[in-house]
Amino acid sequence: MDIVNRLLFLLLMLVAANPVPADTPPDERALLQRLHNDKEVVLTQRRGLADTLDYMRTENDLFTTGSRDDRLITREQKEQIWSTWVSLLDRLLILDSISQSYESYRNQPDEILRKTAFRTAYAAFLARYRYVLDFLQISERNPQIHILLNEPVPELGLKQGSYAKIKYHYLNVAIAAEFTRLALNYRLYGEEPGFPLNQGIEQDQAKIWHYGKGDGIRQTIKNGMQIVKDTSFKALFPIQKGVSEWMGDVRVIRPHQSLITIEQIRTLQPRLEPGDLLLERREWYLSNIGLPGFWPHAALYIGTPEQRRNYFQSPDIQAWARQQGIADGDFESLLKTRYPEAYAESLIKQENNHLPRVIEAISEGVVFTTLEYSAAADTLAALRPRLTKLDKAKAILRAFHYSGRPYDFNFDFLTDSQLVCTELVYKAYEATNTKAGISFPIEKIVGRLATPANLIVKQFDQNYGTDKQQFDLVLFVDGHEKTRVALESDLASFRKSWKRPKWHILTQGKSAAGYGRHRSREL
Repeated sequence: MDIVNRLLFLLLMLVAANPVPADTPPDERALLQRLHNDKEVVLTQRRGLADTLDYMRTENDLFTTGSRDDRLITREQKEQIWSTWVSLLDRLLILDSISQSYESYRNQPDEILRKTAFRTAYAAFLARYRYVLDFLQISERNPQIHILLNEPVPELGLKQGSYAKIKYHYLNVAIAAEFTRLALNYRLYGEEPGFPLNQGIEQDQAKIWHYGKGDGIRQTIKNGMQIVKDTSFKALFPIQKGVSEWMGDVRVIRPHQSLITIEQIRTLQPRLEPGDLLLERREWYLSNIGLPGFWPHAALYIGTPEQRRNYFQSPDIQAWARQQGIADGDFESLLKTRYPEAYAESLIKQENNHLPRVIEAISEGVVFTTLEYSAAADTLAALRPRLTKLDKAKAILRAFHYSGRPYDFNFDFLTDSQLVCTELVYKAYEATNTKAGISFPIEKIVGRLATPANLIVKQFDQNYGTDKQQFDLVLFVDGHEKTRVALESDLASFRKSWKRPKWHILTQGKSAAGYGRHRSREL
């Protein structure tokens, strides 16, 4: 697993809690929930775009280094530029999908609902338009960047020449005319007091007028009444056909429903051991905006107190616990003594009376969750570190140390006060003078060092069968969106999964044939 990107990994869930009155009719309630979610999405993506542009401005040497003939862009610089490009495109795609979603509201009889939907879609339109113009102001200074950004971006299904297409769409008179038309509609609708997107709308409008000098609206007002009849938002993102439609539909079609069933989770649980690394993907979460690749989220399986007590019964662990001041050498006593509040939290039964078995960093912070909650994903894998039980016990103790800390929406691995999902796993298994650990891959994304979950799978694939292999595959349950099933798959499929495009469901066939037919020898 959330950008500025992410890295902004920016974790944001489109299925967020919303204060909709309980007595609201179901249909209207669903629309209000979706509008609330979309407003939160626009706010988050706009902040991410602003952070991306701030990063580009502060890294002036990186984004202008190719403007001189005697300086070539290094491989490391290319990777930073590519990650920034992917971050920007991710956010533009999300905002474009929200603009398009307004079509479902245009004929709503409720005027307040219809106008709120328009203002939300308009805010999304403005953010993508304004920040693309800001981006082009910087990128156009460097001819070498043009070449890099016109290369294919498989994660997003973009073919050769994506930068040229973006440039054409956003510097075309068509989008300027659309802005003028929508700005007039917004003026006629009037600003809604207290609307959370008001400030962003005002700032983005002003910046766009500044770029265009505002000449268009005077001509447009002459045909104002005709313009009011057309409040549609045109798609201006050169992406695979159907992505925006899917993004808009899937939030309604499959909310709170995972392809991996509770029954499957119950059969998988006995195969897990404390210290296992869980990798998860949810097709209906847009929590991986700006993060590269297929896998967005990681969590640490810790088991129940009973499972840990049975698993960590060994002389070396008991001796280590005694060194920590635990007379009986019991690892559970060490957890309880060292982190009493976190330990008490880990014992609280959750939904359907399930005990927590996982610790993970999600939008609510570093929390203990049940396996039934955490593994309720669409695709799931479990990796077992090739470490001693003592080293795993030390990693779990370290994870308890971070319990209760807030989620790091800035995705900054340098800070410990806030953590992102893979950062929790990274720091739990970080090698020290007193314990062996896992060497996780690190890359710089929009100026911040991070370990995307997808990179962990890539590292596993590349190191498999060598003396650098650090994990064994425990299980891999692969989801198939079109058939709405998740079946256990094999090692070979898992090793290749990191190569999947981010919007993998668009490339899946209509049949689940072949999914889960073979089980890995390690399973």
